Amino acid sequence: MTTSEQKLASGPDWYVSDVVCTAGAGDRPFEEEHRSVCIAAVTSGSFRYRTSQGTAMLAPGAVLLGNVGACYECGHEHGAGDRCLSFHFAPAYLDRIANDVPGAGKLAFGVPHLPPLPALTSLLAESEAARETADIDAFEELGLRIAAAALAVGGAALAVAGEAAPAARPPSRRDQKRVAEAVRQIELNADRPVSLSELAGSTATSPYHFLRTFRQVAGMTPYQFLLRTRLHRAAVRLRMSDEAISAIAFEAGFNDLSTFNRRFRRVMGETPGDYRARRSGSASPSPSAFAAF
Repeated sequence: MTTSEQKLASGPDWYVSDVVCTAGAGDRPFEEEHRSVCIAAVTSGSFRYRTSQGTAMLAPGAVLLGNVGACYECGHEHGAGDRCLSFHFAPAYLDRIANDVPGAGKLAFGVPHLPPLPALTSLLAESEAARETADIDAFEELGLRIAAAALAVGGAALAVAGEAAPAARPPSRRDQKRVAEAVRQIELNADRPVSLSELAGSTATSPYHFLRTFRQVAGMTPYQFLLRTRLHRAAVRLRMSDEAISAIAFEAGFNDLSTFNRRFRRVMGETPGDYRARRSGSASPSPSAFAAF
């Protein structure tokens, strides 16, 4: 077996896997079938991908596109091994995303891949970082953003051909109210995993519409707001108590101490221990500190 797949996270109608292939030039290409819509980011290695949409040589930064039910073949005649972060969606789930993406193309991909694009670079880097740090809570949101980006590229192609994509409308009062309700829900449940689907369901909107609206209104994604809330509460407790840092991290909702330390230092500019040592300062971090998100 030249391919291994580890499921990293999943939810209703979606999942994401870390796929590693060790095939080389001496191995015969293998043919499989996409059992769901697939959007896979190549993070290392290269391979030839052939499907009904065409044939492409994929290298790091490229995005593989697979239609449900389509047969495909991968070959490594030009190099050994590759690794992909592979997002899978039920067609109905992706269709709901497409309905909320201005200028999105048809659900069925007409090309086999997207080349490395500047618009995707930051998003793919976030996804790879989430894989390397086992940040499984981030993947639902990342999957939606990657799917929307892939669909939007199709819309951009139409605009180049002369069909202008419709502009995104500003959030309505109703949308603003929905975001406010979601913010309260996140604040009430910040110490436990909060699903994007759960938040969207409570506002009676699709996950992608909710994500887009939340970013417009709040200036950050729901997951970023959740992290901000957890870090703020942890910072306050570090100032006000002598409780062990690990206990504060776990009670704030972080699954492990290393993740907490890394995120705290990135946002606050110092370790939790150093932050606690400066108790003569203010009792809570300045809101501007969270601009690092």
